[in-house]
Amino acid sequence: MLGRKMRCFAPLGDRSLEELVPADNRYRRLQRALDLSFVHDLVADCYAAGGRPSVDPTVFFKLQLVMFLEGIRSERHLMRVVADRISVRWYLGYDLHEPLPDHSSLTRIRDRYGVDIFRRFFEAIVEQCTPAGLVWGRELFFDASKVEANASVASMGARFAIEAHLAAQFPDDDASAESESPVPPPPLPLAREVADDLAESNAQRHDWLAQHGQQRRNVVSRDYRRIADYKVSRTDPDASPMYMKFNAHPGYHLHYAIDGGKARIILAALVTPAEVMENMPMLDLLWHSRFRWHLWPHHVTGDTTYGTAQNIAAIEREGIRAYVSLPNYEQRTAYFPKSRFTFDAERDLYLCPQGEQLRRYSYSRTDRRIKYRADKKMCNRCPLGEAKDWHGLRRFRLRRLAKVNIEALTVASGQNIKRLLTMQGRGWHPRPGSAGASAVALPFPVWSHGRTRYFDRLNRTISSS
Repeated sequence: MLGRKMRCFAPLGDRSLEELVPADNRYRRLQRALDLSFVHDLVADCYAAGGRPSVDPTVFFKLQLVMFLEGIRSERHLMRVVADRISVRWYLGYDLHEPLPDHSSLTRIRDRYGVDIFRRFFEAIVEQCTPAGLVWGRELFFDASKVEANASVASMGARFAIEAHLAAQFPDDDASAESESPVPPPPLPLAREVADDLAESNAQRHDWLAQHGQQRRNVVSRDYRRIADYKVSRTDPDASPMYMKFNAHPGYHLHYAIDGGKARIILAALVTPAEVMENMPMLDLLWHSRFRWHLWPHHVTGDTTYGTAQNIAAIEREGIRAYVSLPNYEQRTAYFPKSRFTFDAERDLYLCPQGEQLRRYSYSRTDRRIKYRADKKMCNRCPLGEAKDWHGLRRFRLRRLAKVNIEALTVASGQNIKRLLTMQGRGWHPRPGSAGASAVALPFPVWSHGRTRYFDRLNRTISSS
């Protein structure tokens, strides 16, 4: 008999969301694993003593995590999803009859908190990962990635004209920025001569974290000018030209400091304009990670772009080994070159720069090419490509440097939360990925280590056929 489903809805009666949400739902696991009780103390100074009650700050940060975990790119779409999902309503603490916050409220709350609150939220997540044993501290990885800005190539124009236009349209921005600057810490109990020398040296250096990645617009010399010194985007003036596929597109650099343990916890995150080279914020990220989390790393690892004399000398001077390759100007590529993979002839496999194994999986008789690749589980947990491939960081959705730093810190917090969930049992399963990010295809003449053994196998195959 052909069945027909009639659309008839009865009142829920005495049933609640606790009964409707399955016991093994992933938001139940997230609620048990992540303690957000610190949020109210974190944002208490952002609210007045009286007045109309605001959206609960805990609800706001939970919504930010839902946006990250569900891969949502706008607050408006986020609230549509929340309205349709019983499990998300349960996670936020809203019953079916309770009105949800408006999407515009989330934008205003984010602007009110600013970068500092989101950085402290990110650090609070790392603090929950530390007692769980996820932070090793003996090795640190440094990496940066290109992220497109939410602006088009057509928006690029002359910097002097655009800055003059913005100054005329928003004359109070500089005054408000100065009024909202953080209060400086009290002076250290040092001798006057030592304190004066320390203050002078600190005034000459540029603190990338304190400036939230802002570039200093001073001219280095009369003969040298950066492209970003005279070109800027009208849509996002903080983004600077970034070359991608032979086109200068407005973009940023996302810098990560990653713990070398198995969990790959992100210890520091910073966004700078694309004109800022990867090696420039490295020392600030290193010292911040070391002193903020009380670590004493044995060595640090970075790719060729970090191999400057200033970085290597400063790291080695502190008793830390710098495993940073020196630049090779004859070979520059956006991916790991073949020289970064080490071949093990006895086991017939390659080791990637992260120490993972790439085993043989195919051979092409046409072009005489042997291909090796890693297990996709190893690549999926590697933070070097996770933020781009899974969490939408190929292009920022927000604009201006402060807001893109907020977006990057939210993604980094979510990445660490996923690792915390994985440690406690069933993690937040990512969408299917492939191992192509760490795969290496080598032409046969390059694969010289096991050539004799390969011919023996080939001859046996031909003889048997």
